Order: sequence, then C-alpha cells, then structure tokens
Amino acid sequence: MTAAARTAHINGIELAYEVSGTGPLVVMVMGTGSPGRVWKANQEPALRKAGYRVALFDNRGIAPSSECADGFTLADMVADTAGLIEHLGAPAFVVGTSLGARIVQELALARPDVVRAAVLLATYGRNTPLQEAISAGERALYDQRVTLPPEYAAAITAHLNLSPHTLDDDRSARDWLEVIGFSPQMVTPGVRAQLGLHHREQDRLGAYRAITRPVLVVGFADDRTLPPKLAREVAGAIPGAEYAEVAKAGHFGYLEQPAEVNRLIVDFLDRHRD
Repeated sequence: MTAAARTAHINGIELAYEVSGTGPLVVMVMGTGSPGRVWKANQEPALRKAGYRVALFDNRGIAPSSECADGFTLADMVADTAGLIEHLGAPAFVVGTSLGARIVQELALARPDVVRAAVLLATYGRNTPLQEAISAGERALYDQRVTLPPEYAAAITAHLNLSPHTLDDDRSARDWLEVIGFSPQMVTPGVRAQLGLHHREQDRLGAYRAITRPVLVVGFADDRTLPPKLAREVAGAIPGAEYAEVAKAGHFGYLEQPAEVNRLIVDFLDRHRD
C-alpha cells in the first residue's frame, strides 16, 4: 500500500499524517523542528519491507499540522501521539528520536494501553547545562531575528549532529554540507514553540521507573547534541529496558548509520510482534 497524505482532527488540532505498508502498526515520532518525512529516507522503507504498516506525521508546530505558535506543552504532544494511534488502531509500536523519543517515553508512561513496545533513539530524561545553553541560544536567535549566513548555519548543524568519522572524510563532509544547505531547518513560529519546550523540561528519570512496556533505547556514540550517557540513563531508569549503542554515529545516527539502526529497530519489534 502506497502512502497517502491525510489530515485528522485529533486532540483539538489538525495533524497531517500518512500511512503505508501492511502489517502491525508502527508510529514514528520525529524530533524538534523536523517533519515526519525525514523517516522516509531509511527507516520507513526498512519497516515496510519487514512487514509493518508505518505511520509518519508532522508534530504540532510543523506545518501542515497545526503550528500552535502561541505555545504548547510536552503533554499536548503526548496526547497528539496517543490520539493518532487511537485513530489508526491502537495499540502500536512507537519509535521516536530526540524530542520524539522523549514524547514516546512519556507516552509509554501515561498511556501504556496504546503502546505495544517503544524504541527510543538519541533520547534523554534530563537536561544538561550544555543542552540548556544551546536551546537558549536557538530561541534567542529567533527572538532577536538573527539569521546566520547559510554556509555557517550548515557547518554548525553538521558539527552538532554528525559524527567526526563522517566529517573527517572531506568528500563526505562536502556532501552533507550540501544536503543540509539545500534543505535547511527553518525556524517558523511553530518550531519556535517547540524550542520553548526545552526551557520547561524537568528531570524525569525517576518517573520512568514506572514504565511497564518493552523498551529499546539506542544511543549514538558520537552524539554531541544528546550524548549517549543520557540515553544510558533512560535505559537504566526503565525496568527491563534494552540498550544498544551505534558506533560512528552522531545525533543524526539514523541517517548516518541507517543499516545498523534499522537492524536494531526491526529485530526488537519482531521479538515483540506476537
């Protein structure tokens, strides 16, 4: 079954989504500022091939879903995801990365009835001083209407999100800089509202001890944005959670090392399929 773009009224807003493939449902949750279609490069095809029905959606804040530029909470995004799963047929396997992973782990805590099992990529349960400083800087750039030169913005994005192993190869570095420069992440009012979430986040590791669903946590060894120690903390907090770490991968590890990331996801979901 090929994907068809759709919109559903869920949790008081409009959510843009698409579903493709056949089999058990997998709902994929993207991170800050990114649309759901990012999963199409690697993870969606691998999951479809493995016999899963895959749902991608744009979180609130990302058009054409409701931007909600006046602001919202993480709980709102958790409720959005739960509502979409119910709309598509709960329960579902749920996969998230970065902010998306934080949404998924909160979902597994608040609504275990809609979650069969969860995969958390590049996740975290608390903020670090460096995270807080970077987030404050991103908000200030938008609020003060500062636009970085495109070449510099691409270089900073690459430095924060890619492994040194990727960037040490000049040809690879040039290719990534070209890709990032061709499709830069635009900070719209909705994305600014997503950035505002990071200012209000709390240490949730203690709460995650109450999660009962099967969980796989995947850290990326060279992640500068959310170092793998943060993912290990989440895995350590969730009873029975599995942990895997992908080498030569930065925050965009699902794009840098897709074969290994896909293998980990599919193997885990297959073990919890029945």
